[in-house]
Amino acid sequence: MEDVAALVEQVYPAVESAVAAYGTEVLTKAQEAAADGTVGLGQRLLAKLFSRKGVQENVEQAVTDLAGALDDPDFQAALRAQLKKALREDTELAAEIAALLPAAGDKSISVGGDSSGINSTGDNAINIQHR
Repeated sequence: MEDVAALVEQVYPAVESAVAAYGTEVLTKAQEAAADGTVGLGQRLLAKLFSRKGVQENVEQAVTDLAGALDDPDFQAALRAQLKKALREDTELAAEIAALLPAAGDKSISVGGDSSGINSTGDNAINIQHR
């Protein structure tokens, strides 16, 4: 099993995107086919977390707090802490969560914020930008 801290760093952006898109409704909103990939992933991750008794209450409270103040670093940290606690205490859950995440390899790209330039991957990739 991966390091839990690294797993939380992969899980958190998707969960945060789902909270940002739906607020507290993310706790009950059904998966929509039209949902953005990251938001949809966040919803699936939350559904998996909520399938475990004991995890749901703590994570739900952290999601509710974050939904009310998305830019508050304390609430962001609180959600990360609840994710870390849940994944550290339940290695089976951690493995199930890891399986939901897109595979990251040595040729993958992960953008943690806005990207205004070219992002590409692959052998012999050529990028040309005309201005």
